[in-house]
Amino acid sequence: MTRSLIDYADDVWNGAADDNIAQSGSAGSGVLDVADGVGFHPGFGNVITFKAGGEVLLFDSGNPMGAAALHTAIRTWSPDPVSTVVFSHGHIDHVFGVGPFDAEPGPRPTVVAQELIGARFDRYVLTNGYNAVINQRQFQAPNLTWPTEYRRPDVTYRDAMTLTRGGLTMELFHVQGETDDATVAWLPEQKILCPGDMFIWVTPNCGNPQKVQRYPREWAIAMRRMAALGAETMLPSHGAPVFGADRIRQALTETAEWLESLVEQTLDGMNAGARLDELVHAVRAPAHLADRPYLRARYDEPEFIVRNLWRRYAGWYDGNPANLKAGPRRPARRRGGRARRRLHRTGRRRPPLRRRRGAAPGRALRRARRAGRRRRRDGARRSRRGVRGAGEGRGVADGARHLHLGRRRVP
Repeated sequence: MTRSLIDYADDVWNGAADDNIAQSGSAGSGVLDVADGVGFHPGFGNVITFKAGGEVLLFDSGNPMGAAALHTAIRTWSPDPVSTVVFSHGHIDHVFGVGPFDAEPGPRPTVVAQELIGARFDRYVLTNGYNAVINQRQFQAPNLTWPTEYRRPDVTYRDAMTLTRGGLTMELFHVQGETDDATVAWLPEQKILCPGDMFIWVTPNCGNPQKVQRYPREWAIAMRRMAALGAETMLPSHGAPVFGADRIRQALTETAEWLESLVEQTLDGMNAGARLDELVHAVRAPAHLADRPYLRARYDEPEFIVRNLWRRYAGWYDGNPANLKAGPRRPARRRGGRARRRLHRTGRRRPPLRRRRGAAPGRALRRARRAGRRRRRDGARRSRRGVRGAGEGRGVADGARHLHLGRRRVP
């Protein structure tokens, strides 16, 4: 195990370095040795590598942009054929590095995943344009395109599965958190845990406002299940490794506690009749965990998680009758435009309305409003006559051919 990787992981644990889903601090380092026959390829979507009796196994396979670099790095690390690839879930930063290994001579790798991943790929094809738009916005990448073809798994499982390759045993089990198709890998002989995106070195990404349903309560349950395994090395799919059983147990249990607090507060409020806008302002993350480097709100917000919990358990209606039906759309009106133009033209403001002696309160204001309505009505009539005249070649200056309405251009 390389001392430099341990030192780096220690810096991240102590908050002296940043390495998480939002900021990959050690990308481009190639495959780093973690233990004998175990490697760690950092990037936006880490890949965990295992040598097993003349074969190589991968947990996750990285993103489309890094597929070539991943292939080169693994071939530098080992010439053995890649026999098996496990997808932690179906997000594209985890499933797009298999292509170069498929293209190698010999049998192509066997891809293993939880059975719901196929439905995710189908949905990505169905909503290809939407996913392109939201990811262009999220990652500030205007030229980003969303894929339409995916490497489908060769083997799927439902609840759990045990892989045995070249003397290496990998126990897979299904969890829900960021996605409904998530897989966690546990290697009992080496006491290595691969949590996928269940641990990302920031607050759990389970409230993303642009994505489909996520699972905060189930996420917390999975964290406690992983904490009970007694792992001594944790290799997440985003961010730095975590070394040491005590640190791993602390990180997992405190993340579970953080989530459980939000879930409990939100459900208690819902059951008491609170509306969504009330819960958004009332629910607070546990203050005593605010200084943890793995519980900083850098990729998601507690408020977003509250909204996602509401969507999961209560639907889209937020409890406010004013939002149940859409009202008529009215164009935004600039207030004070005439007064500003008068001030600019004359340098004087319009004198305030004065109530005539003996008049009932408010009568002067009503008279002014009626006069204003008449002026607007007369102006609208003139506008309509001008539009009709323009259509007949009248009422417009020579060379004017179009009437501009906002951003529309009406011939």
